[in-house]
Amino acid sequence: MPQPGDMHGRAALVTGAAGGLGRATAIQLAKAGADLCLVDLNADGLDAVAAEVRALGVRALPHAADLSRREACPAAVAAAVEAFGRLDALCNVAAVLFTDHAADMPSADWEKTLAVNLSAPFYLIQAAIPHLLEANGAVVNVTSCAAHRAQAYSAAYCAAKAGLSHMTKALAMEYMNRPIRFNAIAPGGMMTNIAMKMKLPADIDRSLFGRVAPLRGMVDVEEVAEMTAFLATPAASSFHGACINIDKGITAD
Repeated sequence: MPQPGDMHGRAALVTGAAGGLGRATAIQLAKAGADLCLVDLNADGLDAVAAEVRALGVRALPHAADLSRREACPAAVAAAVEAFGRLDALCNVAAVLFTDHAADMPSADWEKTLAVNLSAPFYLIQAAIPHLLEANGAVVNVTSCAAHRAQAYSAAYCAAKAGLSHMTKALAMEYMNRPIRFNAIAPGGMMTNIAMKMKLPADIDRSLFGRVAPLRGMVDVEEVAEMTAFLATPAASSFHGACINIDKGITAD
């Protein structure tokens, strides 16, 4: 796996940083020397991760926020810039997943899925762009193999992740001639809080849901974190508009 470039003297904002892939990404960036604004709804989890990255010799700002609220997104970027005087990388890792029959999905679950998984990355990017342009910085959006392969009982999640993947490419085209990079990672199933808390309807057709079961097992969170951090650093200067699948072949067919 590529190693993150030198981030000493640089700052990054990581969402979903209280656990799972967000925490692992933050630690990889801290090892590369980045100061970190850690954003999540889980304040206690953020404090624990902040202590971990500070032990690696970098500064950390835990910033508890509900990213489903539009105003929380520019506020998080502003907090990072105020703390560190700059912003060099934005890693949109935070996500939610609600599974249900499409006909039964509550509107609140649909709206929250799109708010956290699609709208929040856009509003964070929108606020971060001026700072990232100044720093020749990077955006890394974590999408999913569900963006490329339909997953039954997950219509909202698939729609949001497909939108995030295509939005990444659209932004890469829009900023083709400007000093900022946009890339995405599309992982397969990982042992994160999202996977462990997923509750399927009792009466699903298992043969349909089983179509996305990984034949080679779950994806290693640390491998995805290493690639996410790599894309956020200057070492990945040739990557722009890419969506990298890390899914053990689930989207190969």
